[in-house]
Amino acid sequence: MSSLISQLWGDEIFDPFLSMVNKCPVLNIPTDWKETPEAHIFISDLPGLKKEEVKVEVDEGRVLQISGERPPVDKDGENEKWHRVERCRGKFLRRFRLPENAKTDQVKASMESGVLVVTVPKEKVKKPEKKVIEIK
Repeated sequence: MSSLISQLWGDEIFDPFLSMVNKCPVLNIPTDWKETPEAHIFISDLPGLKKEEVKVEVDEGRVLQISGERPPVDKDGENEKWHRVERCRGKFLRRFRLPENAKTDQVKASMESGVLVVTVPKEKVKKPEKKVIEIK
């Protein structure tokens, strides 16, 4: 089997998972989602991107959408020779359905050092009040 892989891929080590990740931009945007008593917090790794290259939206169906595009490699340099281009390029999109307690009109986003943090505040859950019913 290893000789077959060597024939197909040369001396490079072939990893099927890494091959899939490099072909699919959405897999290159790892995102953590944590919930606190006050908010849902989404943390996405977007190394090398500026905040102007990323778009954060919430649609009417309570779906948080993070999208953007990694610009293509600039191959116009006359005295440049690329030996490898392995970093993923192209458009990306992640979508998350928000729970009913999400305050979609108060979403905030910030980005620093290639890490996007989206905070979606939660509505306070009203505890049901006890109502005493008079027995007649």
